[in-house]
Amino acid sequence: MKWKINWDALGIGASLACAIHCAILPLFMASLPVFGANIIHNMAFEVGMIVLAFLIGSYALYHGYRKHHHSFTPLILFIIGFAFLVIKQFFETIHIWLLIPAVLFIVIAHFLNYKFCRVHNHAHSYDCDH
Repeated sequence: MKWKINWDALGIGASLACAIHCAILPLFMASLPVFGANIIHNMAFEVGMIVLAFLIGSYALYHGYRKHHHSFTPLILFIIGFAFLVIKQFFETIHIWLLIPAVLFIVIAHFLNYKFCRVHNHAHSYDCDH
């Protein structure tokens, strides 16, 4: 039995996990240091989440573009969302206002990629390698 990873679903999940981390975790800020956990403003954790979102998103969207639909729309939306995601790291006072469009753009990009891959069913072009 062949097992396949749905990279778009994984990308949506990672984006939503990042949004939950950034939006809900600060509510527990007062109790986390008591337990020795400090991942709210941990730069390594933040960079790790951004790298994870980039790696999963890049692979899923490139695969969808190259092998299935040949549409730039999901790629452009992902780039815009990822730009918001990176920019939010530099503006602490408005980071939640930058996070919201970042997550929306990235999730929409993955959703469109998933939808385009299913609708097109292998749109063969000159650059298809299958």
